[in-house]
Amino acid sequence: MSPILNIEELAEICTKPEVIIVDVSNGKEARSNFKKSHILGAQFIDLNQELSAITDNPQKGGRHPLPGIESFISVLESKGIDHASHVICYDSHFGANAAARLWWMLRAIGHVKVQVLNGGFQTSEKYSFLVSDVKTEAKTAVKYVSSKRVAWELPQASIEDVLENTTQSNFTLIDVREPERFLGITEPIDRVAGHIPGAVNVPFKSNLTSTGFFKSTEEIRENYSSVDPDIIIHCGSGVTACHSILAMDYAGLPIPSLYVGSWSEWSRSGHPVVTNLS
Repeated sequence: MSPILNIEELAEICTKPEVIIVDVSNGKEARSNFKKSHILGAQFIDLNQELSAITDNPQKGGRHPLPGIESFISVLESKGIDHASHVICYDSHFGANAAARLWWMLRAIGHVKVQVLNGGFQTSEKYSFLVSDVKTEAKTAVKYVSSKRVAWELPQASIEDVLENTTQSNFTLIDVREPERFLGITEPIDRVAGHIPGAVNVPFKSNLTSTGFFKSTEEIRENYSSVDPDIIIHCGSGVTACHSILAMDYAGLPIPSLYVGSWSEWSRSGHPVVTNLS
């Protein structure tokens, strides 16, 4: 199954009982915006409260550390999602934000039927029959039928892994943030500007066309053709990095390791920082 779904494909399957559509838009107004307008039948999942285990100290784990697996499975169950559900994720950032994070988390517990809507919520507005301000009926809670997993199944890297590998010649650390943040010109969220030594900047937006849709698989493969096979990907807090991992999977490339703590953890760790002035 392709990890990407087009709106025309969603229109064909959206009424099937096994299809669960999830709005994972993020931001202060995300929940209120969902109440005003969402894809018909969609459930809302909150990045901060349901897909993260946020603490008061981003120095350990970053701004959006992963929750425990059983906690995540409880969220799925409350949304009516079981192991056989076909989950369609979307957000208001062309799928580049928390929709990709939910995709990664589902894949990391072995869930097969999960796709991200190409173009995000914006594309659904072209198909008004899919958009509604009607309150979504709560799904009946189900049992996910989870296995005895104790760890996420997709590859991850810790801050120690990143530190150990920054000097390795056969290693690539990809930072998917905007160039201005990578270069240390500006930092609107975290305390310190710049990037991890040895990192290369491949912004997540380079996975998309100017209209917010994923580029062709050939273009995406070309985008990552110069990087080494041993890859760790990070962003600011382990969310948009999942978009680049999604893009690579869509293009048929191996799924790289995710550094969840990302810049929000590294920049508070006391480890070296590089800027455009360094």
